[in-house]
Amino acid sequence: MTSREDCLALDAADPIASSRDAFILPEGVIYLDGNSLGPVTKASAARLQKVVQEEWGQGLIRSWNDAGWINFGTRIGDRIAKLIGADDGEVVVGDSTSVNVFKQVATAVKLRPGRKVIVSEKGNFPTDLYMVQGLIDLLDDDYELRLVPEGGDIKAAIGEDTAAVLITHVDFKVGLQHDMPDLTRAAHDKGALMIWDLCHSAGAVPLDLNAANVDLAVGCTYKYLNGGPGAPAFCFVAKRLQADARQPLYGWMGHARPFDFSTEYEPAAGISRHLSGSHVILALSTLDSALDVWDDVSMDQIRAKSLEQTDLFMDLVESRCEGMGFETITPRDRVVRGSQASFLHKNAFPIMQALISRGVIGDYREPDILRFGFTPLYTSFVEVWDAVEILSDIMTKETWKEDRFNVRGAVT
Repeated sequence: MTSREDCLALDAADPIASSRDAFILPEGVIYLDGNSLGPVTKASAARLQKVVQEEWGQGLIRSWNDAGWINFGTRIGDRIAKLIGADDGEVVVGDSTSVNVFKQVATAVKLRPGRKVIVSEKGNFPTDLYMVQGLIDLLDDDYELRLVPEGGDIKAAIGEDTAAVLITHVDFKVGLQHDMPDLTRAAHDKGALMIWDLCHSAGAVPLDLNAANVDLAVGCTYKYLNGGPGAPAFCFVAKRLQADARQPLYGWMGHARPFDFSTEYEPAAGISRHLSGSHVILALSTLDSALDVWDDVSMDQIRAKSLEQTDLFMDLVESRCEGMGFETITPRDRVVRGSQASFLHKNAFPIMQALISRGVIGDYREPDILRFGFTPLYTSFVEVWDAVEILSDIMTKETWKEDRFNVRGAVT
């Protein structure tokens, strides 16, 4: 069994260990919740000060031109494209994940007239399903959201009546990673378009959207990309579709000539037509600087370290907390695992609150799931060891039974 000394040796040999220095991390905290919100980078903190004091404070309205604010959506989109296997001009940043899901599903439906079915999973992240439900409410009653049971056969649900398939690439609860090329091919075989939600994939696992022939995708930037709370999301539209793809939220930033102030909408060429409202400059500035850390690491390095750390964490929990009621639900198969480890326990909520009180921050998800995200940019191997040491101590001493750990806040 791996020892703490072994973990220290792994950290000493880690080729990307220095990337941790790019982040502001509180003392005494082991942060295993980067799959909900990434920490702030030093570059982002400095950039925010610069934008407030100089670009906004001194440049004022002139900074839309002088500081290049007007091009943020596409320029930062090109930076993200390099992390997900897309080309320049295929990714744009703006709006939330929810809004972008709505846009992309509506775009797909428009591109597949006469087809009235959208296929997804019951276990998909709820906002994705809500957005589809909302879209269907705006359409006629003939449209259908066809939900596949968790673990069910998605390909079998795709038919000649399917307009689009909307799937989260890495499941947010258990961390199961779908086979992107295979499922995309299955959708295309039936004439449907494939939409991928990359919220738990971008910056966590290697992606190659164009190699997989993906049509459309969405993803958030505040998890593994560390863009900051509520940072704008991104959407991907393959170049082969861009001439015909028209999203329904006609905003002035998606207009071909926004400053002509025409009363008639004319979509911009290329990916820019998938913008809607004005750029959120403060949030985009911190995201832009947060992406700097990726200049010195590769997704292959991230993936290798992620798999080692999730293997180690699951091994340690299963050995050191044996007989304490934990059930590992994250796949052991490395091919289909994201960058997290999840466990079922009937007392998951108070156990997680007790962990957080001891400085080990993960999160709780219904029903009865303790979820831990692993972000190799800043998570060390010795932290993996120490986190399980604290978990074992909490379980042995039964401190999770204290009343204070059973009080639920608005966010779990």
